[in-house]
Amino acid sequence: MQHTGVHMTWSMAVTEGCAMERVCFTFELYEGAEVEYKRRHDEIWPELVSAIQAAGLKNYSLFRRGTQVIGYVEAHPDAATAFAKVAESEFNGKWSEWFKDLIVNQASDRGDQLSFTEVWHLE
Repeated sequence: MQHTGVHMTWSMAVTEGCAMERVCFTFELYEGAEVEYKRRHDEIWPELVSAIQAAGLKNYSLFRRGTQVIGYVEAHPDAATAFAKVAESEFNGKWSEWFKDLIVNQASDRGDQLSFTEVWHLE
């Protein structure tokens, strides 16, 4: 089964009085791009890391199996706010452009992210 695009699940939580949204997403890499995808993340720009953290994204992880990448991040106070802040960063745009040759597609044909419903969570 071939998976393409980005599929996301967002789940709101309130932890210690702070609103937070859990986000899970997946997308496909082009065949043969796996090593380069890892190499580029090994050299992530400090300015981008700072922008991600300043936007309220925390506990951010990426996992890869073959060409499929799965990510998890906690967005404070919510995904829309945090991702909008990251999008304002000049480094995010440059980073995204740099990855166009590695990532098959990050959105549906309509340009939106496909979401899933979180079915279970344990703190």
